[in-house]
Amino acid sequence: MVISSKLNKTLGTPATKSLLALLAGFFCFFASQLSYAEEYLSEQDFLSQQFAEVPAAKALWITGELKNLTAEILQHPPAKLRQRYWQSGTRSVWVMDEIGKEKPITVGIVVNNGVIELVKVLAFRESRGWEIRYPFFTKQFDQVSLTQKQKLNKTIDNITGATLSVRAVRKLAQLALIYHARVTPSND
Repeated sequence: MVISSKLNKTLGTPATKSLLALLAGFFCFFASQLSYAEEYLSEQDFLSQQFAEVPAAKALWITGELKNLTAEILQHPPAKLRQRYWQSGTRSVWVMDEIGKEKPITVGIVVNNGVIELVKVLAFRESRGWEIRYPFFTKQFDQVSLTQKQKLNKTIDNITGATLSVRAVRKLAQLALIYHARVTPSND
């Protein structure tokens, strides 16, 4: 009881309250600076779900006109000179990253005969916009293909508070379709 009384007197002083408020402020600031990262599904697990036997990875070189088109879609130069993909027949799987607001979002995209079969968010590292991982959003990409102007043939609805994350996934879906057409031109 004596200790409790002394503790209450010490914590009740204005100087202690100010110090506690300052410490709480620092904690909130530093906690907000931590990057939020969550991997929902590894690349290997995603590939195993898409193929009975995962084929060897191939590489599409992002050069020349394709590099310019990629930069136009992403609105920045591509981060890599080649994009890995896995293909079996007319079906290709692409695992790509794009920045949402500040951090990369990793997305797996399955294209079959020039049409998106599946979009899945594999890892999300932003502090907001994580709703894009749910089927209510990703199912919008089912059966999407490209127009003659290389745009998605369907409007993808936005999510309030996740605009940049939605844009990132739209860009990756568009690129996966364009890249798929490059690696399977006679089948599309």
